Amino acid sequence: MAKKKRSRRFRCPTCKKLVLANGPEFPFCSERCRTIDLGKWATGGYVISTPLNDPESDDSSYADSHVKKPN
Repeated sequence: MAKKKRSRRFRCPTCKKLVLANGPEFPFCSERCRTIDLGKWATGGYVISTPLNDPESDDSSYADSHVKKPN
């Protein structure tokens, strides 16, 4: 018996309808939802947050911490 290949299904980020991963508008369900999403980016509705400073991975103070200061 041959196994049937399953398509992964996701939710449209705009309207939450089911969308197939191999659909023509993926990850959206339609051109309308794609345009709505683009409009939110253009008007500032979506923003990318600034990263939190992790002291272990932050190199910004590396040069200052390894330089000997005069007494």
